Amino acid sequence: MTTLDPAIAARLKRTAEGLVPAVAQQHDTGEVLMLGWMDDEALARTIETGRATYWSRSRQEYWAKGDTSGHVQWVKEIRLDCDGDTLLVRVDQVGAACHTGDRTCFDAALLHEVADD
Repeated sequence: MTTLDPAIAARLKRTAEGLVPAVAQQHDTGEVLMLGWMDDEALARTIETGRATYWSRSRQEYWAKGDTSGHVQWVKEIRLDCDGDTLLVRVDQVGAACHTGDRTCFDAALLHEVADD
């Protein structure tokens, strides 16, 4: 078990399950890649290893992005939003970020777009 720095842990506002949403963003283009969930352990592992590590709510286990697919997220920086309830994980994404094989999880369905005048 990896321990999260208490100063960082004190700043986090977690869900009832102890999780914080973590938005993964490509560091150099700003492209939003995916949303994952982190608890203190996942965040500590991410900081320690330099690879984005998440908590799988469906499998109830930790997973470092790319362990099975090879599509690794190398962490460049981690930011906490002003409310302390969302992480922004800026990464260098290798390959697809989405489990469907798409570059980003947000390629699937455009729900609304405002046309430029």
